Amino acid sequence: MPETRSRGSATSAIALLALAGFASQSMVRVSDSLLPQIATDLGVSVGAASIVVTAYSLTHGSVQLIIGPIGDRFGKYACVTAGAGMATILVFLCGLAQSLPQLVAARLACGLAAGWIIPLAMAFLGDVIPYERRQQVLGTFLSGQILGQLFGQAAGGVLGDLFGWRNVFFILSGLFAIATVALLYEFWRNPITRAGHATATRSRGFFTDYATVLRSSWARAIIAMGAIEAGLMFGAFTYVGADLHLRFGVSFTLVGLFVGTFAIGGLIYSLSVRPLVNRLGQTGLATTGGVVLAAAFLLLAVEPHAYLAPIAITGVGLGFYMLHNTLQTNATQMAPEARGTALGAFSSALYLGQTLGVAVYGLVFDRFGAVPVFLITSVLLLALGLWFARALRRRGDEATPV
Repeated sequence: MPETRSRGSATSAIALLALAGFASQSMVRVSDSLLPQIATDLGVSVGAASIVVTAYSLTHGSVQLIIGPIGDRFGKYACVTAGAGMATILVFLCGLAQSLPQLVAARLACGLAAGWIIPLAMAFLGDVIPYERRQQVLGTFLSGQILGQLFGQAAGGVLGDLFGWRNVFFILSGLFAIATVALLYEFWRNPITRAGHATATRSRGFFTDYATVLRSSWARAIIAMGAIEAGLMFGAFTYVGADLHLRFGVSFTLVGLFVGTFAIGGLIYSLSVRPLVNRLGQTGLATTGGVVLAAAFLLLAVEPHAYLAPIAITGVGLGFYMLHNTLQTNATQMAPEARGTALGAFSSALYLGQTLGVAVYGLVFDRFGAVPVFLITSVLLLALGLWFARALRRRGDEATPV
């Protein structure tokens, strides 16, 4: 049965999904800068308090393995709305926690709720946006996530200093509440939010849907490339701040500002996605993204002065989103009959790859420093971009310029 594309406005529906993505992405990194305050207030060490970061990442990534079939069955927009509503309550409970175990439990639950939002939002976008326009729309949708990441880092530092760590969670709970109300209203008034819902109810079950996805060699390749990309990219990027501080003596305040330029690179991509897609196509974006990433990590490895770092980090952000957005676009189409399941598997692979990359590169960093980490990453991300571009050429899956 053809998917409904003519009833309702996709623009307003996707804009509100971007708002929910903003709130969800804000939660991913918000606790990093709050750890000293949390440790002092709850009477534990910073190392002990850091479990609130890993607990969130664990559930946020792992829940995405099971939400896809649920979204395929009950409707993706409805499930995103429910996830945002649950996150509103659970994030508020983080601010009320009186002990570290209570806070860890609340953060675990937050990850289970907020982890629904971004993969199912992208799957919904895949349902309602034709493939030839999808990469451009996904690029715009990414701006909500990028700004959310930037806001989360800033909120953890600036708002934590001004208002205390508990109020940061109350503010984020308010963001989720606003997103929930807006999504509910949109779901009630806009028929397109139920696009694909009728076909979704024909979901054949958890194992059958996963078998449908994993039976496709292209889906397996995209999931594998996503995991490799996340492992290399974030495995290395995790140690940029530590390298700047240890190698160049950069203060933690400047480290935060320098690392934040990653979001600037992402926003440059988001604002220029239409001409980039039209000019380069998918194979060109994959190749250029790999080249930009390779050059940026090479600069981080050989830079003679720390003040070149913001240029390199901006390049990392730009190159990453050129490559990653192209992977995401293909992920939305690798199993259309089980799109939610496919996006859940892809998104979970990103988190698992990132976790493995951080652990492996940590061993290298402790023994040899950051330079070999950045050099290895430069070579391997270039190889990944070229591999992906070659695979796209073989499939003939170039995006059609509009």
